[in-house]
Amino acid sequence: MGVNTEKMRYSDAELAEFKELILQKLDKAVEDYDQLKLSIRHQDGNDIQDTSPTFKIFEEGAAVLSKEETGKLAERQEKFIKNLKMALMRIENKTYGVCRETGKLISKERLRAVPHATLSIEAKNAGSK
Repeated sequence: MGVNTEKMRYSDAELAEFKELILQKLDKAVEDYDQLKLSIRHQDGNDIQDTSPTFKIFEEGAAVLSKEETGKLAERQEKFIKNLKMALMRIENKTYGVCRETGKLISKERLRAVPHATLSIEAKNAGSK
């Protein structure tokens, strides 16, 4: 082992911690996605079950979303689920948390906020100019 001690990847313990976080987010995302799909089905059938518990995304006072808006939300949710699943695969491969542009570790703060991130803040900001 050389003197260069800069970490190239997160430890197995750290990866396990992120995996737990991602699994929790994934459960919640799938639950929300199912609610959205259910909502769209009810809009299709003009069902009597309009009283089904409105789910957490919709704060009190928010207008009922149109079918199109609900569909867009469902699409975004589906993409989020896919991104979380890909993050789990990167954990299995032990490549999770490595910036795909710089090859450096993405900060834990960023990963906690955006667990499926594949770019460090620096690389993201450089790309958006």
